[in-house]
Amino acid sequence: MEPSSLRAAYPVLREIAYLNAGTCGPVAEAAADAARAELHVATDDGRWMPYFERMIDLQARQRAAYAARVGASPDDVALTTSTSEGIVRVLAGLDLGPEDEIITSDEEHPGLMGPLGHLARRLLTHVRIVPFDQLAEAVGPATKLVACSHVSWVNGQVAPAALREVADSGIPVLLDGAQGAGAIPVDVNELGCTFYAAAGQKWLGGPVGTGLLYVDPQWHERLPSIGPTYLNLKDPGAGLDAEQHVDARRHDASALSAEASAFAVAAHEAIDATIGWPAAYERSATLAQRLADELATRGRKVAPRGRTTLVSWVEEDPAAFTQRALAHRVVVRDLPGWPYVRASVGAWNDESDLERLLALIA
Repeated sequence: MEPSSLRAAYPVLREIAYLNAGTCGPVAEAAADAARAELHVATDDGRWMPYFERMIDLQARQRAAYAARVGASPDDVALTTSTSEGIVRVLAGLDLGPEDEIITSDEEHPGLMGPLGHLARRLLTHVRIVPFDQLAEAVGPATKLVACSHVSWVNGQVAPAALREVADSGIPVLLDGAQGAGAIPVDVNELGCTFYAAAGQKWLGGPVGTGLLYVDPQWHERLPSIGPTYLNLKDPGAGLDAEQHVDARRHDASALSAEASAFAVAAHEAIDATIGWPAAYERSATLAQRLADELATRGRKVAPRGRTTLVSWVEEDPAAFTQRALAHRVVVRDLPGWPYVRASVGAWNDESDLERLLALIA
């Protein structure tokens, strides 16, 4: 199908050049309709066994969809509420102490840096920060984990491919995939990562409060859950004898609503049923590269980036530029602590969105 069929699925694009999926993706009308339909059924019929049966079915569909986006088996994917929750579940499950070292980079999101800082204060684990492109080389004898972005939220650079060798050597690698899953092709087997945490509300277009955590099958038993609750148990009725699921479901969030899963599944299908995910990846990357090239032509310093969906460039006052863009119905964002304005370019965008942004560049 034509890309216009995908664009038409998102009402926000009728009036706004929405270039901020790196924070939250645009909402497909069909996704909002799916969530509303679940709420209407719950309102009219109540929330008893049929509601929970639909909830379980929708969660299975959501798990399969998210697993497809990272090239994994559904058995290896937990449903979480955010990238950060997945990160926290991994950090809490690993046996780390004062003699251990975690390697991370100088371009990490607070969603990773916050949990790492807390871990360092609570367990005295040493966290060493190195340049993003030197992560693999920084690994040493004390390193027990490498935790970093798959795609840098700052500029769209991709993590070094050599991290696969780190994981192959036995040191677990945790990737923050918030700007990866749904934005670019992801295959956890090719990456060789041990864990991959990602968000549902960004490039996957789902609601806030959705996410995923991939756990390498070899780590299903090795990574303890942080506190199994109802959804994590194979036989909840067994009381104290109840055991956890043996696969990644042991790391599922404790509560996931039918409405949220319906939203997430329909958001995924909005792309799958129009242009398809492979075409969406290609279109997003091509449009983002076009924007980067045009910005450079106009004299802007574009941050180093990979073939991803993020484009960041230097502005004298990034916050002021973002507000000026908003006044023209163009949504981008500035990055606190960095000199950049960042545009997130999705397959739902088109050249008119880019031109509206570029028209603001002096």
